[in-house]
Amino acid sequence: MEKDAALLPVTIVDSLDSHDGAVPSTTSVWKKFIGGNDRLSAENETKRAMQSRHLMMIAIGGTIGTGIFLSAGSAIALAGPGSALLSYFVVGVFVYCVVITLGEMSTMFPVSGAFSVFGTRFVSPALGFTLASELTAAAIILQYWAPQVQAWEWALAIIVPVFLLQLIHVRVYGESEYWFALIKVLMILLFIFVGLIYDWGGVKGHPGPGLSNFQSGQAFIGGFQNFAQTFVYAFYSFGGVELVAVAAGESAEPHKTVPRAIKATFFRIVLFYILTILTIGLCINWQDPTLISAAYNSDVTASPLTVVFQRAGFGAAVHVVNAVLLTAVLSATNSCFYASSRMLLSLARSGQAPRIFGWVTSRGVPVPALLMALAVSFVSFLTTIWGEGIVFTWLLNLTGISALLVWGSIGLISLRFRMAYRAQGRSLSDLPYTQPFFPLLPIGVIVLATLMFIAEGYSAVEEQPFEAKNVAAAYIGVALYIVLYIGYTLYERFGLGIRQYFVPLLEVDLQTDAVWKPGEGATFRDQGQREGEEDVVVPATLRWQSRLFSVAKHVF
Repeated sequence: MEKDAALLPVTIVDSLDSHDGAVPSTTSVWKKFIGGNDRLSAENETKRAMQSRHLMMIAIGGTIGTGIFLSAGSAIALAGPGSALLSYFVVGVFVYCVVITLGEMSTMFPVSGAFSVFGTRFVSPALGFTLASELTAAAIILQYWAPQVQAWEWALAIIVPVFLLQLIHVRVYGESEYWFALIKVLMILLFIFVGLIYDWGGVKGHPGPGLSNFQSGQAFIGGFQNFAQTFVYAFYSFGGVELVAVAAGESAEPHKTVPRAIKATFFRIVLFYILTILTIGLCINWQDPTLISAAYNSDVTASPLTVVFQRAGFGAAVHVVNAVLLTAVLSATNSCFYASSRMLLSLARSGQAPRIFGWVTSRGVPVPALLMALAVSFVSFLTTIWGEGIVFTWLLNLTGISALLVWGSIGLISLRFRMAYRAQGRSLSDLPYTQPFFPLLPIGVIVLATLMFIAEGYSAVEEQPFEAKNVAAAYIGVALYIVLYIGYTLYERFGLGIRQYFVPLLEVDLQTDAVWKPGEGATFRDQGQREGEEDVVVPATLRWQSRLFSVAKHVF
């Protein structure tokens, strides 16, 4: 796919080598490891090496992290199981709308920078810079908390090997994330199965609570204020769902695989979050001290999953949950390195970050961007030395609100994309995937993001006794967002002499990185359908079985 250099300002720089040609055999082992048989250069591109199964599991792995294993119970302890369930459902619907609107753009323009690139291209360079910087900072610290608050040595033992794996090839990231996600999925399914059986009294010698935790006014505790405070836990837990769009830039057939992952997202949200929160709420009373201990003390023995297994008669469950939690941390670290490095790469290639971060090896690995992510990750886990509970709260708010701001911005980007598409006379038939009910979904995303942001601030202000630090913690992500946006806008105005704040609709680039040219959409879509029909011919007597298998395939 040819790229318009005028529209995508990538500065070609000299290689790290002072000579031309391949790296000689006398080069260091480290140089060979990170650079393959070619030199590290800004001319290299990332590789489209991830398969459909990788992308599907990344969609799952991005939404199942340490949040569901440790901090989900805190939402129940704060506002009751009914409020937590409603909060996760509202945020789940919100996130699903975000994925749909983002998916429409990422299938047409599968680039590693995803919404950062879209923000720069469809709205303004300042927005693209802000989104990439916001996610880069949040992704590096997102979900690093759980294991390292007790021993920084374990953090080092996790971060360094995962970093080295990232240096090999993007396929290694896809393959490792596939197996990490599979382990987490099996664990969640087993938990829901065992938890519901225990709650219904199906375990001999272990009477279940039934619906008692939802009765006698225990479902909703603390009114609207406490309900609003549960949103940050949901934001934290759902953070990473946008990884599908980031990974689309390195997927072999994004116009086919991304829509499949998007369509299955809703089922995963219902299965892995709504049912998990429901199971925890049914099995553990909101006043149980273990719900708070798991999140703030990173105590796996107090994890809601561990507690339910133990009360159901599985005494050794703590070891199993601890092992699965380790895979969740590995997966989170893996995804954080991937997302933050690709965002930093997109910033560098659009001239919004030092150009060294735009260098990529012949294997398609952005080594300088990964090294930067590694350096910042060391700073983030060293904060565990000071005030565990305090820092946890601040990190939770930073990552949660950062995710909300990014998701709300995606709604605005989607509106601008469609406006530019219509202004330039493009046909919707050229889009590999079209979001339904436009413009309701992006408008709904913006409205819901605004309302949830206000609710979060309201709960912090109304909390008794009033503490300014709680308000500051609630808005720390917003402060970072505003500083980044205004700072880059001023840099553009006074440093680069650019005075327009938004990209004119007729000047929006709808050609660079597009999967096909205008007018080719229907042709390629028909060709893909014919290939699918030729690959799978289902007898009439087995069609109902095929439908069931199709549903199961999308869910799992």
